[in-house]
Amino acid sequence: MRFLKLYIVMLCCFWVANVAFAQRRQTSYNNYIKQYAPLAVEQMKKHNVPASITLAQGLLESGAGKSTLSRESNNHFGIKCGRGWRGKSVRANDDAPNECFRAYRRVEDSYEDHSLFLVGNQRYSSLFQLKKTDYKGWAKGLKKAGYATDPSYANKLITIIETYDLYKYDNEGMSKREARKWQKLLKKKPWLANPHEVLIANGIAYVVARDGDTFQLLGGEFEISWKKLAKFNDLQRDYTLEEGDIIYLKEKNKKTVADVIYHEVREGDSMHTISQMYGVRLKTLYKLNKMAEDHIPEIGERVWLK
Repeated sequence: MRFLKLYIVMLCCFWVANVAFAQRRQTSYNNYIKQYAPLAVEQMKKHNVPASITLAQGLLESGAGKSTLSRESNNHFGIKCGRGWRGKSVRANDDAPNECFRAYRRVEDSYEDHSLFLVGNQRYSSLFQLKKTDYKGWAKGLKKAGYATDPSYANKLITIIETYDLYKYDNEGMSKREARKWQKLLKKKPWLANPHEVLIANGIAYVVARDGDTFQLLGGEFEISWKKLAKFNDLQRDYTLEEGDIIYLKEKNKKTVADVIYHEVREGDSMHTISQMYGVRLKTLYKLNKMAEDHIPEIGERVWLK
């Protein structure tokens, strides 16, 4: 029990530290976006690289313009020299010590070279068959083609794009006809502008509801009957989704597959929130614990999960 309490305290401290860091980072990210979004849109119109991807890569590779490489050499995309590079260069440690990186006179030159680097490299050619609004496809394609060695590179780009709504800049490169078509499509399928991230708990896919979400909207996005979504999550069909609700996309399991055997009830817990937390069917929880279906758990009570 002492170990469990210590573990919880450590988690809370870690969470607080990360929240503080995120708040500090947000200002620098927003400032970077405000400064360079017009440049990213300009590059998209010239070379068809989605502005969201350019901005996300710039933010990630340059640390929102704070890295040494970006400050001293105007290299915002971590592009290395390569055999064909004839411009200025600098040396820095990366995957190997003392590697050669391109250096630019202006940030604008870095953005232009980033576009040309993608356009002129055969391994990225398949990306230009994707729609400019398919930022997930671009992010995954960049990782697959070897732009970065980080295994979570695509996920990091997608998270940045969705956290800072960078996908909205991709619309600015459309023709009037394309923009009208896109807006018409968004009226029918609003989730296309900002799809939900799919997460996994107890081996089951779920999403976290946002403000304004409904079963109908989520059902449309994932091509699942909205009535089934309500049933999967042990909720009434007329339930109004709240921001932060866990919504499973498949029926929950009859027990947890994790090592944890039981849940100790904390303040604010209900049998339903415990069911959602662990991806275990609500009726099964009642049966496992030999409880009536109107049972209200008390703080400190153990709810068995398997």
